[in-house]
Amino acid sequence: MEITKAGLTDAEEILALQKRAFKQEAELYGDYNIEPLTVCLENTVEEFKRSVVLKMMFEGKIIGSVRGILKEGVCHIGKLIVDPVFQNKGYGAALMSAIEKEFFDCRWFELFTGEKSLNNLHLYKKMGYKITGKENLTDKVSLVNMIKENIR
Repeated sequence: MEITKAGLTDAEEILALQKRAFKQEAELYGDYNIEPLTVCLENTVEEFKRSVVLKMMFEGKIIGSVRGILKEGVCHIGKLIVDPVFQNKGYGAALMSAIEKEFFDCRWFELFTGEKSLNNLHLYKKMGYKITGKENLTDKVSLVNMIKENIR
């Protein structure tokens, strides 16, 4: 597996992977109107322009990705995705470590995940993230906010 920075030309393939990966989340919540499934390519390209986007390659295909953006000393991590075929093999943790290294000089890392997304919560807690709060998006979807101090 190779992790490198993604470019704008990768946006369409990463968006397709994102929709495959987040379909499982939608099924978990019974809500297919979550942003990772409804976002269009143009908005994804705009997000790529503002963020550091990493991709994980296997045999010429993108099988994982993660995004990070720095705001006021805090790295906001988002859209950690791994192809469902490759999940639960440590690739999500590898992507998280790689994005944290990209933002080695930030003070904090921050992210959110679904309250029912037990595998995600387990991964983030194992990597040192702590729950700081919860936000109800809809009557079906609640997000858990998590942070981790960057110990340099």
